Amino acid sequence: MKYRVSIGAALAAAFLAAGADAAHHALGAKFDPSRPVAITGTVTKVDWLNPHVHIFLEVGSGPDTVAWAVELESRIDLGRSGWTGDELAVGDVIRVEGPSARNETPQVWGESVVRAEDGARLYTLTEAAAIPPIAEARPTPRWPDGTPRLGPEPGERGYWGRPGLTSLMETGVEADVDADGLLADIADVDRVAPFRQWARDLYAVRQRDGLKDDPLFLYCKPPGGPRQFQLPQGVQFVQEPYRERIWVMIGGGNHNWRFIHLDGRDPMDPAQPDFGHPLYYGRAVAEWEGDTLVVETIDFNEDFWFSNGGLPHTEQLRLMERITRPDHDTLEYEVTIDDPGAYTRPWTAAWTLEWIPGDELPRYFCQDNRP
Repeated sequence: MKYRVSIGAALAAAFLAAGADAAHHALGAKFDPSRPVAITGTVTKVDWLNPHVHIFLEVGSGPDTVAWAVELESRIDLGRSGWTGDELAVGDVIRVEGPSARNETPQVWGESVVRAEDGARLYTLTEAAAIPPIAEARPTPRWPDGTPRLGPEPGERGYWGRPGLTSLMETGVEADVDADGLLADIADVDRVAPFRQWARDLYAVRQRDGLKDDPLFLYCKPPGGPRQFQLPQGVQFVQEPYRERIWVMIGGGNHNWRFIHLDGRDPMDPAQPDFGHPLYYGRAVAEWEGDTLVVETIDFNEDFWFSNGGLPHTEQLRLMERITRPDHDTLEYEVTIDDPGAYTRPWTAAWTLEWIPGDELPRYFCQDNRP
């Protein structure tokens, strides 16, 4: 029993010492799909925590025992799959398969976790299990003045999720990309956007490094720009017509938010709070064009990645966003990127989000693991 405790303590210390590796991250930054492993071991601990659940194992016996860490999806996704963590106890023997850590430490991404005793798979993550299907199309909910409600109706719960595009790329470009924005083929870098050379080279480096320096996951920097509409934790709108502003609540990161103002203000008025200090979310003003909210945002800082995948931007970045709710369960998002410091011309990307009924934004919090 004492041996078990010492192994668990050593593993916990090593895992915490890994620093940024313990934070939420792009999968490819930490694990190497070309180096899959299959291990069978005894559970010593289950950490049912955000941003990722971990199972700690002892693999082998006697002096050959090795302490392994198995990293899984977030507790939110696992909970939606029907697994709460109670189905696994210290002392259980499990078989785990998945890619191993790039730094060759005994860590594995748990693509498959099976209980050895009865062969039961502990969880299966599927879209159908995670999010209920939409029964039928419903009309766009509206305010008394006829403008669309971008958030929930009175008495309703839900948020926007399941983005149709998980990384910015110019409309018309087709390239395989994962949920974190990592390209399947690095040769697609040149097709993604009309880069200036330095921006193209920086984007390529971030991609080749597996997005390991992503400030959202490494330092918990806010997901400014279009990125807030790409994260799996979703977004929500809170409209305040009497104050002529809209809150955009972000599920990822640390539940940050941005304001969109509809009062006709000049976003660069020196009387604005923090004027002279570029912001993570910029300064946004908007107006309705029919049923479309047209948002102009400027005055961004450069301390964040404005898209999954690591596309660069400068403080010259100007966004024109068009947000439309054509029916109850669909949000159409289009953005034009105008940043002459990073791109040779303005360019546009577009995707949709789906209404996720019956719940608030996921309870996700980033873990700061700066070195």
